[in-house]
Amino acid sequence: MNPDLLAIALLAGAATWAFRALPVIWRTDRLASGGWLERFVAATGPAAIATLFVAAILPALSPELGQLLPVITGTVAVLALFVATRSVVTATLAGAVVHGVTVWLLL
Repeated sequence: MNPDLLAIALLAGAATWAFRALPVIWRTDRLASGGWLERFVAATGPAAIATLFVAAILPALSPELGQLLPVITGTVAVLALFVATRSVVTATLAGAVVHGVTVWLLL
């Protein structure tokens, strides 16, 4: 196995673990209200989502519209449904369905 790939996989795994575990370990109900640590812990959720989105989207980016269209339609569906419903679950499922239907239509 390539040592660079292994190092990146371990770093990504450690960062993912930290984003998920640290807020639980540092129970935010015991933190000073409005303090820097509370703001940091509260920001880890959105930061983790953004990181996973970028990691998932980079391999799909291409100058060809036919390959980029499923990514665009799925992302627009997620954003539109989240704004409309404020439900992460509904938005995520809708984005996956729209992405899949777009891929199917392009075949």
